[in-house]
Amino acid sequence: MLMEIREISNIYSALPQCGAFLKAVNDESVKHLFLKGMVASSAPVFFAAAASRTENDKKGTQKPLTTVFILQDNDEAGYFYHDLTQILGTDNVLFFPSSYRRAVKYGQRDAANEILRTETLSRLSAAHTAGKGKDNPGFLYVVTCPEALSELVVSKRNLDERTISIGVGDIVNLTDLGRKMRSLGFEEVDYVYEPGQFAMRGSIVDVYSYSSELPFRIDFFGDEVDTIRTFEVADQLSKDSKERVQIVPELAQTVTDKQPFTAMLPEDAILVIKDRLYLCSAIEQIYDNGFSKQAFTERLEGVTEMEQEQIMRKMRKENNLVSGVEFRKAISGFRFVEMGAHPSGTPQTTITFNISPQPLFHKNFELLAQTLEDFLLQGYRLYILADSEKQTRRLKEIFESDELRAVRNARHQKSPNSEALSIADNITFTPVDHTLHEGFADADLRLCFFTDHQIFDRFHKYNLKSDAARTGKMALTMKELQEMEPGDFIVHVDFGIGKFGGLLRVPVGDSYQEAIRIYYQHGDIVDVSIHSLYKISKYRRADTGEPPRLSALGTGAWDRLKERTKKRIKDIARDLIKLYSKLRHEKGFSFSADSYLQHELEASFLYEDTPDQSKATQDVKHDMESNRPMDRLVCGDVGFGKTEVAIRAAFKAATDGKQVAVLVPTTVLAFQHYKTFLSRLKEMPVRVDYLSRARTAKQTREVLADLKEGKIDILIGTHKLIGKSVEWHDLGLLIIDEEQKFGVATKEKLRKLKTNVDTLTMSATPIPRTLQFSLMGARDMSIIRTPPPNRYPVQTELGVYGHEIIADAINFEMSRNGQVYFVNDRISNLPEIAALIHKYVPDARVAIGHGQMNPEELEKILIGFMDYDYDVLLSTSIVENGIDISNANTIIINDAHRFGLSDLHQMRGRVGRSNRKAFCYLLAPPKSVLTPEARRRLEALENFSELGSGFNLAMQDLDIRGAGNLLGAEQSGFMEDLGYETYQKILNQAVTELKNEEFQDIYAEEIAQGKEISGDEFVEDCALESDLEMYFPETYVPGSAERMFLYRELDNISDDDQLDAYRKRLEDRFGKMPKEGEQLLLVVPLRRIGKKLGCEKIILKQGRMQMQFVSNPESAYYKSQAFGRALNYISSHTRRCNLKEARGHRFMIVTGITSVGDALEVLKEIDNM
Repeated sequence: MLMEIREISNIYSALPQCGAFLKAVNDESVKHLFLKGMVASSAPVFFAAAASRTENDKKGTQKPLTTVFILQDNDEAGYFYHDLTQILGTDNVLFFPSSYRRAVKYGQRDAANEILRTETLSRLSAAHTAGKGKDNPGFLYVVTCPEALSELVVSKRNLDERTISIGVGDIVNLTDLGRKMRSLGFEEVDYVYEPGQFAMRGSIVDVYSYSSELPFRIDFFGDEVDTIRTFEVADQLSKDSKERVQIVPELAQTVTDKQPFTAMLPEDAILVIKDRLYLCSAIEQIYDNGFSKQAFTERLEGVTEMEQEQIMRKMRKENNLVSGVEFRKAISGFRFVEMGAHPSGTPQTTITFNISPQPLFHKNFELLAQTLEDFLLQGYRLYILADSEKQTRRLKEIFESDELRAVRNARHQKSPNSEALSIADNITFTPVDHTLHEGFADADLRLCFFTDHQIFDRFHKYNLKSDAARTGKMALTMKELQEMEPGDFIVHVDFGIGKFGGLLRVPVGDSYQEAIRIYYQHGDIVDVSIHSLYKISKYRRADTGEPPRLSALGTGAWDRLKERTKKRIKDIARDLIKLYSKLRHEKGFSFSADSYLQHELEASFLYEDTPDQSKATQDVKHDMESNRPMDRLVCGDVGFGKTEVAIRAAFKAATDGKQVAVLVPTTVLAFQHYKTFLSRLKEMPVRVDYLSRARTAKQTREVLADLKEGKIDILIGTHKLIGKSVEWHDLGLLIIDEEQKFGVATKEKLRKLKTNVDTLTMSATPIPRTLQFSLMGARDMSIIRTPPPNRYPVQTELGVYGHEIIADAINFEMSRNGQVYFVNDRISNLPEIAALIHKYVPDARVAIGHGQMNPEELEKILIGFMDYDYDVLLSTSIVENGIDISNANTIIINDAHRFGLSDLHQMRGRVGRSNRKAFCYLLAPPKSVLTPEARRRLEALENFSELGSGFNLAMQDLDIRGAGNLLGAEQSGFMEDLGYETYQKILNQAVTELKNEEFQDIYAEEIAQGKEISGDEFVEDCALESDLEMYFPETYVPGSAERMFLYRELDNISDDDQLDAYRKRLEDRFGKMPKEGEQLLLVVPLRRIGKKLGCEKIILKQGRMQMQFVSNPESAYYKSQAFGRALNYISSHTRRCNLKEARGHRFMIVTGITSVGDALEVLKEIDNM
């Protein structure tokens, strides 16, 4: 039976110490209390229990208990907060962080933290005034750390003057509200993305107050507030409704009249501290450090002298930080509770706990079972806390597995104690639905709270509310990267490269349409209707810096370029499709179903499987068990567990007595995969070895001999593996990693090897959907998009190159025995940087690596770095080629503005692969000097610290190189000329043409066999021309960029559920949909069914609909059922339809069509014939 984590506080409040604590708290004379023996997560659990007891015994006499928890540092505070909120929820537990993204001294403010601070201040201020009411909770908890307390905050008076309070049912004048928000410093925008902005659209006011992690959407009915909802920034959609909200502007900028945080607290507040002496000295230290030179230079850049003086005054530490002396004075008035190892001074009351931390099992399940059994025999109750039900099930399976039973029974036969057997037969525990940071056992209540992530040795991460505030910035950067602004270069598939001229209204017949204007060479203009938006895309290419040439219309140059590209693509596609049909007729080996060893291997995986990962694993196994040779591609971002899928497949093959070849592009990777495979398969009955240039001739000979005799099950290696000298005993599975890095020759050799061996290919380059579909004919594909849980996001900082920041980063990493990557793109100044590191961090061992060294030497260095012979690897961007060192958790990238987004993302993906917090420092010149492009790229990266953003980023600026190799190297030149997205569109066209021309026979064969083939196969897409009014009016959706965005989104919708959701989103954001919008939404199903029926174009004009069918009259389409349906419809509606042929096109014309709705009805009817 699954228990909710909230119940814990009820169980735990039975603890006698809990009553004693509350009694002491209610006794005003007790000023200093010591809680002895609180370890692991027992403190948050204990305080949660105390809180729920005060909640339950409200007799009205008790004042709300305001408690401030001060932990040693930000991470510790984060975990403490996370534990409290798991049990108590987030309503009355607040987190008060430092307002800087990094240590105070660097002066880089962070809006997200600003929000959490303001929310706390706003709540404390309200608690003062409200007193004890019916809706006032019995407690208010604030969790914080010394860094946060060292900053001065705005005074209460100042805060109250700047708060606007609005509730449902209030009468508010909209213009006055707008004026008031402006005067408080809110900025009016079209759409709200960042704190401190507001927007007014019709009767809707959106505002992002600093007192809330989510912005508010206030909906008016006349002058009355009708509803108030919070909404998500990323998708601008509503979340929860609120009765009353406080709107507070940014307070951090106020200079005058600041006070220490403690001035905000009621005088009966309690401070809970780990170690009072440490706290005071930490505050003193921060004050003494003040701000670094770097913080000043960043601020002072490019401002006038007057402003400089103001900034210097603002940044004086006396105006921002509290000194040690002041702080001691400020806290001396409060009662405090200590919970560290030793009290400071002599406490008046000491309460002792008998708690032991959860023992470490290091995934040794026998030891775990034995320990749990011992606890059960002593009469303890076991609770095991896990975030997912799957983990709970996994534990149950392990406890019930036969192997474990056998081991335990063997132990029990020795013991004379008979009742032990009855308990030991099964280990009973109560699963709990969420987890704490560290488990513990309480000897007084005889309870064990053990956490699953400690049992499995996994990493546990905490979430703060501020993450929501950061997504706004992120969503905005994403949007800016995608937006087209007038003057941008764009590519139209049919006309070539032009300049974007904006959205405009064009008269069509007697109504208007929205269209996009494109300028070409010689001032030619093309207006594109919003229904063919999918034909244009932003022109993106490698940063060469010079603008592309505009195409000239009517010269045929663009068409020639397109034709050349198509020819190339067709050649490749032909080979693929031929290979595929050959594969379809081959017989492969069908592997047997999973063995118990396989289950054991999968359960011991360090991380939890993501849904995508388990699906990929399932697919691969399914392919292996079928009798057709597998050919599957697994795509996923850096560090998303592709290797784990490969290990499971390899193991499956090996247990069936087949050999496995793992092919990797570089020697370093070979060594690394060898290590990974070894450590994952160390208890298992398989032998793993590797071949590469790094092995001596003697070793190579031995490996080859063993391989031939079948003694080696899994062999990892570079392209040597497919050389002539290598003879396999019985090869059953080929795994290819990072396929895009192999040359053509290797691929040719592989093809010969591959026809009847199961093949699994892995690649980190995210292949966009469209390419996937066109290659779908040739291979099966699994995509892993979700990041593994409990991987830390990589904390990313922007900074300016300087010894302070570099020395700090390296020292910090070395202090926790980690290693650092330092990437610098020019070889010439590597020695100079090495010298700088030696000067400021003398004990760092630095290795230099770059592409011009000879390969053996480079490899020595990399392997040395892996074996921890060096602390810092100073290199050019070779790091991105898949080296994976779990001990390196800091990466410093110099001149970051010179790299493309996906390079930066790949490099950043090198750290944060273990259960330690990772850091990435992007060093670049100050923002004011960068080009807007470079600045945006870096900001995007700084905000996308979450893993898994790789797909989004890479889609944004898919480096032309990355996808260039996908279809052979020679493609990249075309990509340069065509732009990436256009290249994909042409690729699709080429494949569609092939289907209509050369592969008709395949289709004709299938049609003859009675297989249903829809028109989709023969039409790339269905275009629409019309004189009906369909668009979003400017009054409904302000801002042409946003309208473009919505039109493009509408273009990509593929089914009715998506369309429904789209409509709901619009109504949530903009209110009721006008009729022009309604018509526009119907175009989606119209085009979809049109395509299914084999129409290349539909024309709705002057009350009739003209449907134009597949243009190649020889196409197999005319033999298919889809065309048959159209003929049936004509024959049963002869009065309104006829069939025509003109200019080599076949048309069907239907009369009496006055709206999109009518047209849609007809198509649906045909489709259902």
